[in-house]
Amino acid sequence: MKLKSWIAAAAITLSALPAVSQARDTTHYLPFDAVIAQMTQEGKIDGSVKFYLAGVQPKGKITVISPGAVTNKKTNAFNKTDPEACNWVVQSAILQLQEAAKKVNANAVTNIVSFYKSVERKDPSTYECHAGAIMAGVALKGDLSKVN
Repeated sequence: MKLKSWIAAAAITLSALPAVSQARDTTHYLPFDAVIAQMTQEGKIDGSVKFYLAGVQPKGKITVISPGAVTNKKTNAFNKTDPEACNWVVQSAILQLQEAAKKVNANAVTNIVSFYKSVERKDPSTYECHAGAIMAGVALKGDLSKVN
């Protein structure tokens, strides 16, 4: 009888864990330019594609090659602080945008907005990240452009 009680208690406890661990969804607004600077310094991006948040205009003529490129990235947040997980996942999103820009011969991603759950959030200095107990996510949308 003790074994059945223990198994029942374990099953109840385990079935509750996913609901508890998925429940947290903390929104963070973090500096975008700091991530670009870090990635450039570490050689993760080569500078051939520039990144401009909505509200920040590059100098020169902008020709949009492909409007509304979207990236939606998630990362494992387990055993990471929220800022660490957000930094990791936004870097992944930036790398994806860089590759998309290079494929269409663009040298910039302009008008970048946060696009979490398809809701646009424009800010000239920060990106939006959502962090939970086990996952963190960033979604960005921007125009693949040529700046002359």
